Amino acid sequence: MTISTLALTPLISLIAGVLILVMPRLLNYIVALYLIVVGLLGLFPHLVG
Repeated sequence: MTISTLALTPLISLIAGVLILVMPRLLNYIVALYLIVVGLLGLFPHLVG
């Protein structure tokens, strides 16, 4: 079973939103992790595909 990037992004957002509602202090870690991942994918685009 393969999940495309288009289907994966909303799923990650939904999970992150639920976690933030349950544990608001988790927001800092989720945002930091997101920024790190996006930054790495921007620097190394060959890792995506």
